Amino acid sequence: MARIDAFLKLGLAQGCSDVHLAVGVPPMLRVHGDLMPIKFRDLGAVELESYVGEILTPAQKERFNAGQDVDFSYVTEDGGRFRVNVYRKETGVGATFRFIPGDIPQLGKLRLPKIIQTLCDHHQGMILVTGSTGAGKSTTLAAMIDHINSTQNCNIISLEDPIEFLHRSKRSQIVQRELGTHLPSFAEGIRAALRQDQDVILFGEMREDETIAMAKTAAENGHLVIGTLHTTGAVKTIDRIIDALPGEVREQTKSFLAQSLLAVISQVLVKTPDNRGRRAIVEIMIMNRAIAKLVMTDQSHQIPSQLQMGRDQHMQLMDQALLEAIQRKEIDPDDAFRHATDKGLFTRFVTDTAMLPKVDVTN
Repeated sequence: MARIDAFLKLGLAQGCSDVHLAVGVPPMLRVHGDLMPIKFRDLGAVELESYVGEILTPAQKERFNAGQDVDFSYVTEDGGRFRVNVYRKETGVGATFRFIPGDIPQLGKLRLPKIIQTLCDHHQGMILVTGSTGAGKSTTLAAMIDHINSTQNCNIISLEDPIEFLHRSKRSQIVQRELGTHLPSFAEGIRAALRQDQDVILFGEMREDETIAMAKTAAENGHLVIGTLHTTGAVKTIDRIIDALPGEVREQTKSFLAQSLLAVISQVLVKTPDNRGRRAIVEIMIMNRAIAKLVMTDQSHQIPSQLQMGRDQHMQLMDQALLEAIQRKEIDPDDAFRHATDKGLFTRFVTDTAMLPKVDVTN
């Protein structure tokens, strides 16, 4: 058994989502959003490098020793599955392990809005799930793919870095391909997928501009494309796609978004009132004529007002979703305050008054 497994086993026993190992500090666990150290000595540079070396393949060691970060999936001797990022920093090696549950989550159990399930029933267009690192995007994507896999007869090709949730073909055939193992780049994976009679293409993450361009091509060719971006909110997501592609195709890109972008789902994870878990809270933008016109006329900054007025079309702003979840006593109001855009709407719910801005009473 690799020595690193002991830390991972302890982390799982504590219910953590991530285990962090870095030189000069003890191992750290992220539990319900909070990072806390375990009772262990500070890790030394030689010690940690030897721990990490035990779980790297020869090819991964070669890339790591050449100065590259390494992303891969790792299964412990006990069967725990993790997404791993190994890197170097000023003081030495660092590694982050993200726990991947063995069971595929279901949309209903994640308590996500039902419109997300309806979106999965489309046969062409693009759906984007966005949010910061650790916002639960991979879990939402896995649940969406499982819904398609369980209800439709189609060919699903998943391009991931690395493969996280392991899907088994049900009504659909699902093919999971890993960056660096099965394909050199996401863009190459899309090119190959377009020759593999696919119905649905999943991108674990749309990072490079070339990947965004190829994803656009796949959606334009009549396929359902589902992917993630590290953006927060519909406006920033649309602006990111427009800015990613060359200026000479700007009008074409706006036309694509207006015609082929089905929805942007932006999410955060917010603590439950008992601080024993976290819930995904989502902002939802559904493309309609009004929003398409705003995109085409470079007025994306007005999209939030459309979301606020679009409740009959199942749209919602993040602040609206947070407020409703507070009122249903589903999330911790203090943590909701941290995620809110218009924090003034949430001040009456805050219990930790130290979080509130100080008021100068001398004037």
